[in-house]
Amino acid sequence: MKTLIGGAIAALLGLIGIVAWFPQFLTVIAGTIPVMLLLGGALAIYLGVDELKDTWKQDQDTETDAATDEDVEKYKKEISELKEEIETLKKE
Repeated sequence: MKTLIGGAIAALLGLIGIVAWFPQFLTVIAGTIPVMLLLGGALAIYLGVDELKDTWKQDQDTETDAATDEDVEKYKKEISELKEEIETLKKE
């Protein structure tokens, strides 16, 4: 209950302050908007670069996986050939 009353009083004082010092309030808003836009833009650039790095990393992993699949097939073929050779040697 104390929090509710304290919040209501703070909101009322904030509203009175905005009305009483409206020109100063606009000055503060005019000063903070460019800063917020600058910081927001910097954050967006950082996140975009980070996303690009993740995309490049996934592309490299995909290429590595494709090469690994080719190697697996090659080794399977080699194993089957060696098994056939062993069977031939056993028969002799």
